[in-house]
Amino acid sequence: MKAAVESSWSPSSNKGDHSGGFHKPVLLVETINWIKPSDEGFYLDGTVGGGGHSKLLLDTCKSCKLIAVDRDPEALSVAKTILESHADRVSFVHARFDQVLDMFPLEVPLSGAFLDLGVSSHQLDDDERGFTFREQAALDMRMDCTNSNLPKATQILNEASEDELERIFRDYGEEPRSRRLAHGIISRRQKAPLQTSDDLMAVVYKIFRRAPKNSEKARIFQALRISINDELGCLERGLKRIRMDLNSGGCLAVITYHSLEDRIVKRSFREWSKSCICPPKFPICNCRGEALGNIPVPKGITPSDLEIKENPRARSARLRVWRKA
Repeated sequence: MKAAVESSWSPSSNKGDHSGGFHKPVLLVETINWIKPSDEGFYLDGTVGGGGHSKLLLDTCKSCKLIAVDRDPEALSVAKTILESHADRVSFVHARFDQVLDMFPLEVPLSGAFLDLGVSSHQLDDDERGFTFREQAALDMRMDCTNSNLPKATQILNEASEDELERIFRDYGEEPRSRRLAHGIISRRQKAPLQTSDDLMAVVYKIFRRAPKNSEKARIFQALRISINDELGCLERGLKRIRMDLNSGGCLAVITYHSLEDRIVKRSFREWSKSCICPPKFPICNCRGEALGNIPVPKGITPSDLEIKENPRARSARLRVWRKA
């Protein structure tokens, strides 16, 4: 039995029910309506976060099952509490979403899967996690603080070469002053290591020769975060891996927050929806010869004005959906 979620939900009406004080889910109803939960279904939430999307899915279907995944152990702990009433139907896995399906072999294909990319409100609001440019915040930025193999932002800033720093700010932050910023960091760390957000912002102020806008600060922090956590590589690999285990007719729904990740999702979905992916000059098609699926909403779905008003962090979000043939 398939069920649609009531569209009368508003971002302010379920703060306690679906956010758990950890992260207010973005495009909640829209995501679950495209997943179309059924009682016999088996689903994947690859970025469970505070458990908001998963809770609505499990509330909607009576016997469906779910794999709830997050690389952040704090998020997974919160999700276990939020989803406690459905615990008998949920498998919680501490992993990246590009790895989980190799760690957790499936007995049946996925009926649907969803990803809510980026950082959670909880991660942004916790100064110790280092995702914020608020004063005296730590420079960590690891999504999985238990993974000692991941470098902290302080290690990148104090040990990476000038060329590497330039590449990070250019490729992951699309920062036009990437070379100057990299040079400024090298000069600054020769005097004293960068330890806090204030240290990094002091370099930015000097290079910009003015107070940077919040969007410019966010761009610089985003670049470091993406590099440390290999977010784009994880997304490229994860999309393909999830597609392989998705059942015919199942939807993959992805919420993006910036152009770099949105570009990867859009490109992947478009390529999978083509019947031929041979180079234009090939005289004879020798690729798969048929589309793997389709894009039901070509331009994606953006939050309503009401949702943005209630949750300003939703303003850059876009939901993209792909349905497997």
